[in-house]
Amino acid sequence: MSEPRLSRRRFVTIAAASVLTPEFPLSRRERGSGGEDSEPERGSGGEDWRVEEGVRLGVASYSLRNFPRDRAIAMAKTLGARYINLKSVHLPFELSPAELAAARQEIEAAGLVIVGGGVITFEQDTDADVEKYFRYAKAAGMPLITAHADPQTLPRIERFAKQYDIKVAIHNHGPEDKRFPSPYDALKHVKNMDPRMGLCIDIGHTVRTATDVVQAVADAGPRLLDMHAKDLRDLTAKGSQCIVGEGVIPIAEIFQQLEAIGFRGYVNLEYEIDADDPLPGMKQSFAYMRGALAGLSAASRRRPHS
Repeated sequence: MSEPRLSRRRFVTIAAASVLTPEFPLSRRERGSGGEDSEPERGSGGEDWRVEEGVRLGVASYSLRNFPRDRAIAMAKTLGARYINLKSVHLPFELSPAELAAARQEIEAAGLVIVGGGVITFEQDTDADVEKYFRYAKAAGMPLITAHADPQTLPRIERFAKQYDIKVAIHNHGPEDKRFPSPYDALKHVKNMDPRMGLCIDIGHTVRTATDVVQAVADAGPRLLDMHAKDLRDLTAKGSQCIVGEGVIPIAEIFQQLEAIGFRGYVNLEYEIDADDPLPGMKQSFAYMRGALAGLSAASRRRPHS
């Protein structure tokens, strides 16, 4: 039997208390397991990185698109975000392998973990065009490509995903997207492909297609490899994006479903508003999402065990 969904009112009560508490639940690594992984994970400055249990939060660097790479790195650290999915504005496709390796070293030296790149659009269905993005991802240390492509290109992409051992998460872009408006439009193409082929569910674009995003997460199951998080005040309006927690997308229920399916990817905040001054809203968004995870953890601890 599936776990009951946490009511929004109950969640808000728990999350509010959690956000006001300076400490968040620690991961197994941070609590200490007695083994070699018992040391806390730290950034380069020695600060503790609070790693979420189960669901891991990161930053889609597109949120920081108006800033050069060094500023974006510093801003991500200010947010306390350890994981980052890089857009080409911060790691241009034109960089040489040596330049990509140097950029990777710069990012990792700051204590950040590169968890993917994209969205990358595969425009042409040719080996040369597809492979160039896999070479780029490999040189940049990206274990995953968040991708967009024509359906007929997916078998070619799958071949290179296996060759380079890089996951590919097809990103849906809502009603305006003629290829993959909702996660289901991508799922039907990848569900029988290599396990490296899956989905990046963008929750904001998903709800605008009148899709139940919580059910979509459940139905994607192991094919869900990545997620872009945002919030909307109006589930039908792209222009209503707001700070996460101020809208009506069921964030807590999404996180609860992610935990239910054993999601091991990353939930990357893609904050597309306030492009010239995104940090205040991004900080509030992270506080809310961390509070959501803390609230779910608290609710789980209170739930009687059978």
